[in-house]
Amino acid sequence: MINKPMIVVAVVVVAAVSGVAYYLHIRSTQLQHVPAAAPAAAPGEPAIQHPLPQAGDSAAQGPLPALGDSDPAIKDALGEVAGSDAVMRYLAPDSIIRRIVVTVDNLPRQKVPVDKRPALPVAGTFQVIGDELHATLDPKNFARYEPMVGVIRQLDMRRLADVYLRFYPLFQHVYQDLGYPSGYFNDRLVQAIDSLLATPQRAGPIELSRPNVMYTFADPALEARPAGQKILLRMGPENAAAIKAKLVELRAILTAAPPPKR
Repeated sequence: MINKPMIVVAVVVVAAVSGVAYYLHIRSTQLQHVPAAAPAAAPGEPAIQHPLPQAGDSAAQGPLPALGDSDPAIKDALGEVAGSDAVMRYLAPDSIIRRIVVTVDNLPRQKVPVDKRPALPVAGTFQVIGDELHATLDPKNFARYEPMVGVIRQLDMRRLADVYLRFYPLFQHVYQDLGYPSGYFNDRLVQAIDSLLATPQRAGPIELSRPNVMYTFADPALEARPAGQKILLRMGPENAAAIKAKLVELRAILTAAPPPKR
């Protein structure tokens, strides 16, 4: 649905972090080194598809805060990479790690819970050309995302690796608490990225319909696409291309391999 346009995709790139070269396991909020090889899956459990290699000396930053106390720490860490102004402008004020995990998990699905998104709404109101009988997405909407996309364009994804390195145990802990006790958050993040990269390129106006209060894509094939893809579509082709470029960079670091051919 096209209600309350959000910058979820960009903030997931910023705040779900990127540039991973390591995997840490949490125990009593203490960081510990783990073997480079992925832990063997127990019988009946899914195998880890994208394990993170052994942590290096740069991981020795002391214990993590508890999940409930992690907001100030991750805000500070992200502020050092993306800028404190960008963090204040675009990031939700609380429950950041939990919001990120819930959003990443739902981007490949039909809906992302609005109240769980890690992003604040972009400025302005959603605009259409036409009326309720025949409307198209107004390209003026694309400009609303440009300041945020400008921040994303400048991100050093490898610097963000240290953020993900330090906080990954909390992401993993939240993901398992969502109902995936044998799940591996890094695998789900790669799946979400692949879904976003599969967003089609659209030439020409995008037609909308309004069956109730909120607009939807008139094309049933577009409306049936995952929530993350629809977010990229309504950001406009240039903004979507910039986000995709960062996602390709992120995926390469996460997996040390190019994305699958589409």
